[in-house]
Amino acid sequence: MGTGTIVNNRFTYSPAKKLARSVDVPLILAVVALVVFGLIMLYSASFGFSFNEFGSPTYMFGRQVRWLALGIALAVGLSIFDYHHWRRVVVFAMLATIALLVTVLFINEMRLGASRSLFQGSYQPSEVAKLISIIYITVWLYAKRDFLHDISLGLIPLGVILGIIGGLIYLQPDLSAAGTVLVLGGLLFFLAGADIKQIVFILILAIFMGWIIVQFSVTGQDRVTSFLAGLEDPTHASYHVQRSFEAVIKGGFFGVGLGQADTKLTGLPFAPTDSIFAVVTEELGLFGAMLLILLYAVLVWRGLVIARRAPDMLGTLLAAGVTFWIGLEALINMAVMVGLMPFAGNALPFVSAGGSNLVSTLCAIGIILNISRQSGEHVKNEEIDWRSFGAIVDLRRGNGRRSVSRSRRSRRTHV
Repeated sequence: MGTGTIVNNRFTYSPAKKLARSVDVPLILAVVALVVFGLIMLYSASFGFSFNEFGSPTYMFGRQVRWLALGIALAVGLSIFDYHHWRRVVVFAMLATIALLVTVLFINEMRLGASRSLFQGSYQPSEVAKLISIIYITVWLYAKRDFLHDISLGLIPLGVILGIIGGLIYLQPDLSAAGTVLVLGGLLFFLAGADIKQIVFILILAIFMGWIIVQFSVTGQDRVTSFLAGLEDPTHASYHVQRSFEAVIKGGFFGVGLGQADTKLTGLPFAPTDSIFAVVTEELGLFGAMLLILLYAVLVWRGLVIARRAPDMLGTLLAAGVTFWIGLEALINMAVMVGLMPFAGNALPFVSAGGSNLVSTLCAIGIILNISRQSGEHVKNEEIDWRSFGAIVDLRRGNGRRSVSRSRRSRRTHV
């Protein structure tokens, strides 16, 4: 076909392959596979619930497809939108997000014992708040990168930012979303180059705050108590986790067959949303669960490689932040369903029903793709170095090494 040549174990593209140079193909394939997998499993998990609640077996599936179309459009737009421009607009985005979180508290639209949504459950600001928080904290850390070692200019302001966002989400109450924001904020602070002493202080403070929440939050107490009871004896776990165990056991290695699960029809709580991983394991078995985990692993791997090779610290923190967010959401959801963590309401990215989470996650993918395109990560200098597939990601030191290297090249150029 004449599309390229091999030189020194490297494949060099011809100019006709400009499109391939603009995207990270493994990342795109992983996301497409997750989206298709999610739509199939969502229809299987939701047709009974949709028929009983809305009179149509395809109601939730149809809504998810519409949200998917919006998410894809926004992802394409953000893949073109220069991520450096977030420095100009992120303050307004954060103020709008805070306004929506406050609005949720005032409207007080109660669903399942919590006030988390607007427009009769169609929109959850906390999902968007996770993404906007990552972007805002990333931009803030990048702007303050020379002062992070100063507690009064680094750690304390960061604590105030996270406290406002996490506090508003906690008041809904949404413990898992608030915890996710705080964890990601601390992780980004670490990746930005904070002192180990500050990180240790954050960990101690996080443990103390977690203990306080468990002591004074009825929801937190119930979740921790049922989790500990389930660790001692699975028959003493919460009803939700017990039904999930039942689905996993029934699934075996290859599952009972797509669409053939019965726990989703006999009382598995939130089958199309929080518990959809249990449906996956029952219908597709351990094999299907491992395939899903592999897809998430590919997504996280490519996201971290893109972060490692970003043109600057801003790109590194942003790509790493949204990548860790998606991976953390998936990890928590799956761990809860097999009794390895206290119950949390985190959605399974690309799979669980929910427009807010799906759109936010796709927007995150668009941002990663923009960083990849600008860094030339996929085909750097019109080449793919196949050894990059075994690269070790070092996010804390990578940008420093590149900065030194660039400064040395600059000095040699001017000599």
